[in-house]
Amino acid sequence: MGSTDRLFNRRRTVHEILGGGLVADVMLWRQKDQTMGILIVTLAAWVVFERSGYTLLSLVSNVLLLLFVILFLWSKSAAILNRPAPPLPDLYLSEEMVNEASAFIRIHVNSLLSTSKDIAMGKDSGMFFKLAGSLMLISVVGGLTDFLTLGYTGLLIVLTLPAFYERYEDHIDHFVMIGYRKLQHLYVKFDEECISKVQNWIQEKRKLG
Repeated sequence: MGSTDRLFNRRRTVHEILGGGLVADVMLWRQKDQTMGILIVTLAAWVVFERSGYTLLSLVSNVLLLLFVILFLWSKSAAILNRPAPPLPDLYLSEEMVNEASAFIRIHVNSLLSTSKDIAMGKDSGMFFKLAGSLMLISVVGGLTDFLTLGYTGLLIVLTLPAFYERYEDHIDHFVMIGYRKLQHLYVKFDEECISKVQNWIQEKRKLG
């Protein structure tokens, strides 16, 4: 399939569009263990917050308290009984992971700020209407559900739709482009039969006036 048959005439792959790093790997299920871990942890958090009535602060405090008490007692008893200490791994964030995440965030935040400025200055009317429609949709959805459920649903979409699209992008692009061309044809036909006639009628009225 040629580049003109791709959505937005793009030449880059989905992986490259998403940054091409660890974040893209996770979103596209190239790091399956990490992606599954994120989904399981967020699902567990959603169930806990929704069903138990815990708040984030109280849950984190109780979990950390329980964890440190267990590790503390384990370490003390191990020293007294001459047993091995708790097998704690070396927990750290590598410089590569931090750099990739920060670069991904910086690029998208800068793009968002630039687009926001264009919208606020009235330079992009089309984007303004898209933004207004999106915010209205978010307002409606937000009135139907709570923030936690909305956040989990959003994360689920982020971790499924890009991977689904990458797998079937040829078929999706093909059908979307067919639909887009049909809509384009209908718009041209509507413009010729309706809008052009109205414009001609207005111009004739002005000449007679």
